[in-house]
Amino acid sequence: MFNQRRSSVLATLSLAALLAACADEGAAPAGAAGGGGAQEVTVATLQSAPLSLTRELPGRVSPSLVAEVRPQVTGIVKQRLFTEGGTVKAGQALYQLDDATYRANAHSARASLARAQATLKAAQLTATRSDELARIEAVSTQEHERATAALLQAQAEVEVAKAAVASNEVVLEHARITSPIGGRIGRSSVTQGALVTAAQSAPLATVQQLDPVYVDLTQSSSELLQMRKELASGKLQQSNVPVTIVLEDGTEYQHRGKLAFSEVSVDPSTGSFALRVAVANPDSVLLPGSYVRAVIGSGQRVDAVLVPQRGVARDPKGNTSAMVVRDGKVEVQPVQVSRTIGDQWLVESGLVAGDQVIVEGLQKIRPGMPVKAVSLSVPDPAAPAAAASAAVASTAASK
Repeated sequence: MFNQRRSSVLATLSLAALLAACADEGAAPAGAAGGGGAQEVTVATLQSAPLSLTRELPGRVSPSLVAEVRPQVTGIVKQRLFTEGGTVKAGQALYQLDDATYRANAHSARASLARAQATLKAAQLTATRSDELARIEAVSTQEHERATAALLQAQAEVEVAKAAVASNEVVLEHARITSPIGGRIGRSSVTQGALVTAAQSAPLATVQQLDPVYVDLTQSSSELLQMRKELASGKLQQSNVPVTIVLEDGTEYQHRGKLAFSEVSVDPSTGSFALRVAVANPDSVLLPGSYVRAVIGSGQRVDAVLVPQRGVARDPKGNTSAMVVRDGKVEVQPVQVSRTIGDQWLVESGLVAGDQVIVEGLQKIRPGMPVKAVSLSVPDPAAPAAAASAAVASTAASK
């Protein structure tokens, strides 16, 4: 009986001790929270600043000038006068055709001209004597008129002979094929001894001017329309930012480009229009057909507001919102964003400079809940260097 009473007392004491312990554990979080239970969150205070907006577009490199070398006369290739893949100048001889026939024709034309000039000289003498005799009426009118007509005919024959000489000299010059432009020349499609014709469609070689070069881009017409609306409303200001060229390996090309022109019509199959950028290429780094990307400026926002991407949420319907701190409490703020700038969104509406957007602690809060805002700390890039300098100075002083 005594043992039963003793066991009952011990059980009662154990239950009391357990309840006291539970009460202590329940009271601990209230004390740890402090400040009336306000949850601590990290916020980013938004600021406005001028921002140059850019757009990265894909493109292909094309030469600024292209000339396909074709023969203008028919003949056998006697000699090739250039090195394939080398640099040629405008007017430089590229091929020499067998010109024996054309040279003979030119000599014949010059001989015909000399004969026509001799005939003209004789006609001039005859016409002069006829004029003298006609004044004293020693020759008939018919004979005088015949001498005058012979002189005019001889003059015309000289002009015809001169034209024949010029024509044959042009043909003779075309037997020596020259480069119409300066630049880099590709491989030759013919060799010595090949027959080429004036009407052939295949070029003998192609010359391309590679300094400067063009970068042909395509941009969506909807983006152009949006940019024009923002410019008209004053939300965006025009900016002439040099075009940055990004190579295939991701590195930036050392020379900046300049927008040369934009197409006046939209491609109906793609809904885009063409842009052309001129870029200096003194070292021939950019080769025709290469794929590059161009970062072009679309304008400048005078008071652009950026918000960290982690502070913006998107619901299943695609609507975006952010949690902000106002008067010490959490509020849900609908927001519209347009594009990413690094790890931030560009705000179009919903947020303004001075808003405190919650970026850390979002899992522990709900709308209307009181919170304690702590500003987002950004590490100072100069801090490690300053600390290293201080350590070196301290070591030197101890020595």
